[in-house]
Amino acid sequence: MASLYVYSVLVILFLTCGAVMATKENDQIIRENNCETKMGLPYVLEASTSIFVTGSISNKCCGKLVLGKVCHSALVNRTLENPLFKDISAATIIAKSIQTWNNCLALIDSPSPSA
Repeated sequence: MASLYVYSVLVILFLTCGAVMATKENDQIIRENNCETKMGLPYVLEASTSIFVTGSISNKCCGKLVLGKVCHSALVNRTLENPLFKDISAATIIAKSIQTWNNCLALIDSPSPSA
């Protein structure tokens, strides 16, 4: 039982060290582009929930999301590099990310109904 615990701790440390190295690049992109400031934390969380869980996103959040593809991609990649999400298929998440981006672009670009 103790060896399982030690093994688990070692695996977590290994994954965390690898993720820290890979995440530095995305963190730098996010910081340099003020991604979290531009979108605002509530919208970052809503977009992440949309991609990773629900698949739905509000119009207001879409307006914030389409401020930058660079930020969107960096935030998704940073999340994928987190060891907590290691069991999630990266291809599936990237596909959902692209779908969310495209849906938001279509929503933002579509003409609003006239009164």
